[in-house]
Amino acid sequence: MFLSVQDLELRKIEFDTSFAPGEIDLLDELTQKGPLKVAGSAELVNSLDEIRVLGHLEGSLTGDCDRCQERIVVPVDCRFDLLYVPDLETETGDEIEIDTKDTEIGFYQGDGLELVDIVREQVLLSLPLQRLCSEECKGLCALCGQNRNMKDCKCRVTQTDERWAGLKSISTGD
Repeated sequence: MFLSVQDLELRKIEFDTSFAPGEIDLLDELTQKGPLKVAGSAELVNSLDEIRVLGHLEGSLTGDCDRCQERIVVPVDCRFDLLYVPDLETETGDEIEIDTKDTEIGFYQGDGLELVDIVREQVLLSLPLQRLCSEECKGLCALCGQNRNMKDCKCRVTQTDERWAGLKSISTGD
């Protein structure tokens, strides 16, 4: 769905739609489990073509646990209130400096915004930094690769500091 500035000049646009798995390009290690549902509205805030998009997004993704690599479901449920302004381009094509307040707004080029781009951005921003099957996940053994949530292995990981290796030969009399 394209949120056109021309249409927004005439009226507020309401949307209530779903995106089927595969419609949104997500990170390689994530896939949609089912449809991503988004509902909300878009409107022009003032005569400067600022677009305000409010909405709610929900659905679920599947991915791997960052510790044990088992498949997990990652729920997505977020509300958003976004402000987009026309892209600030200079006539010379040089970069321009933005204020701190400008970091809290988005920019668009052309005649409007694609809703799918907004949804993709919100999905990625809503993801946790570390995806875990549980907070108590023990992960994989660094030596044998056994999933330590399923079965404890007998491997012993000894941490040695090679800077002290010379002293080891002194204490053993080698």
